[in-house]
Amino acid sequence: MTRSRKTDQLQIRVTQEQKSRIRRASRRAGVGMSAWILERLLPSRAEEFRALVAELAAGGDRRLVLAGLSDFLTSLGPREYAEAVADPPPAGLDPLDANQLAAMVELAASRLGQIPPGWTARIDGLRRPWFASQLASLRLHLLTASPPPFRRRNIFVDATLGDRA
Repeated sequence: MTRSRKTDQLQIRVTQEQKSRIRRASRRAGVGMSAWILERLLPSRAEEFRALVAELAAGGDRRLVLAGLSDFLTSLGPREYAEAVADPPPAGLDPLDANQLAAMVELAASRLGQIPPGWTARIDGLRRPWFASQLASLRLHLLTASPPPFRRRNIFVDATLGDRA
């Protein structure tokens, strides 16, 4: 979990029995009560990333999931980025989804001045070009507008991380 300076306070009212249960559970986990509660309420950035990737792998609405990944990746700072994307995605992503995910992660790394995780380099680019539009008149634009991580993977898109309104 990313550690940041705490500047706010939140109080909740619990029964004595609830407080005792929380205290026992937090002691078993080896953390303070506040940390124990927060770990359960707020998933780590890595857990958020894994959930989005799992949704992509499960065949969720591709456009919505990729938009969610874009929003997620653009919300990260350098430390959060490194934590969030450290683990490779599960096997079974189709080649287009795996490459789009890897390109998004690489672009986020570039924008944050970070090194992308090693798993992105292990995803082979697409053999055939994939264009975000089937309109032949847009292909030249897509060929030139696509960011390098996408072009390297033979993916030609117009909008990428953070480009949605």
